[in-house]
Amino acid sequence: MRSPSDAPCRTATEAPVTSTSVPGLTRFNTSTDSEAQAVLHEVCASSAWGGELLARRPYATVEALFAASDAAMAELTAEDLAEAMAGHPPIGRPKPGDPTSSREQSGMAGASEELRAEMLELNLAYQDKFGHVFLICATGRTGEQMRDAVRERIDHSPEQEREIVRTELGKINRIRLTRLVEEESA
Repeated sequence: MRSPSDAPCRTATEAPVTSTSVPGLTRFNTSTDSEAQAVLHEVCASSAWGGELLARRPYATVEALFAASDAAMAELTAEDLAEAMAGHPPIGRPKPGDPTSSREQSGMAGASEELRAEMLELNLAYQDKFGHVFLICATGRTGEQMRDAVRERIDHSPEQEREIVRTELGKINRIRLTRLVEEESA
């Protein structure tokens, strides 16, 4: 049986796409360092992650961009992960005026008041234990799935949770990078 933490998070398709066939990737590759850095910060608040992706430009394919993202995520220190997590609002409370946050957390949009109250309580307990927000790739998940995941994960050790957070951030980054190259090409 799958645990709530293992529930699939909808990610990008990974068909080979070259830089020339994705104008958004070409635009990202040719943007100034400061422009690219600002865009990468919107994807992930870790300056180490963004710096690594910036240094590896240009990317021949979207897959190469994903591979660089995954490699950079694997190398983040605990401090880098904390910086990345600081860019994420608690589940159930998307950043006001941030369409990305609202879209990613849409599974909580229709949640009952009881579920919202329970998530608030669980989020606070999780934050008390681990010192950071509960982070999960919320795209495609229901409020109940997110609640079940925080219930399960609150019993983890800090080390277990740090690696789960790293994995979840990687999923989020892939979704956001896909949106970046798709939106840029529109």
